Amino acid sequence: MRAFLAVLSVLGLFQTTQATAQNGPVVVELFTSQGCSSCPPADAMLHELAARDGVIALALHVDYWDYIGWKDIFATPEYTARQHAYAQAANSRRVYTPQMIINGQDDVVGSRPMQVMDLLQAHQSKGTPVNVDMTRNGNRVRITAGQADRGDYVVQLVRYTPQETVSIRRGENAGRELSYAHVVNSWEVIHRWDGARALTIDAPASGSDPVVVIIQHARNGPIVGAAELR
Repeated sequence: MRAFLAVLSVLGLFQTTQATAQNGPVVVELFTSQGCSSCPPADAMLHELAARDGVIALALHVDYWDYIGWKDIFATPEYTARQHAYAQAANSRRVYTPQMIINGQDDVVGSRPMQVMDLLQAHQSKGTPVNVDMTRNGNRVRITAGQADRGDYVVQLVRYTPQETVSIRRGENAGRELSYAHVVNSWEVIHRWDGARALTIDAPASGSDPVVVIIQHARNGPIVGAAELR
């Protein structure tokens, strides 16, 4: 409880300072697993981040802890591959949970609130180079973005479930009922873009789950812009 209150205190500090930030939300990707005993504090922190303006918080469940007695029901090999791609981009062979990736650039242990908030505030003050907007029309969304530096970008459409609660019956978290925020259930590349001119594309987005668009340098480079519709 003391650790959780410390998280709330740090997040409260972030809430009072984020008004000075420039445009563009900060994207936080938490790589986590139901089979990881050190993940619940990071999962709890993501709940708090998910409620904050100026932050797009996403939980990606990986499958490499499934062998120790509990199969994570949200995990997919694709999210594990995404985490490995970040490691490769950073010239590292190491992946771990709970790991947070901030704006596709910085990684931090997701259960260390002071370090997480320092990185969030740094990215919030710096902003992102591309303004992204998104509007919904029935089962489709229109995505617009301003011109960027010429490069190789991927436009990604992400869907997530706002909250899930799971009773863990085996493994390191056996006997615990854990709550997860913003559980990613779909992540797809919908467009390649060179940034040379403003972008306007339409994409299908059926159902009621929130929609996130992330524009990122290809091969898991920095995120240059993002938007969210809840």
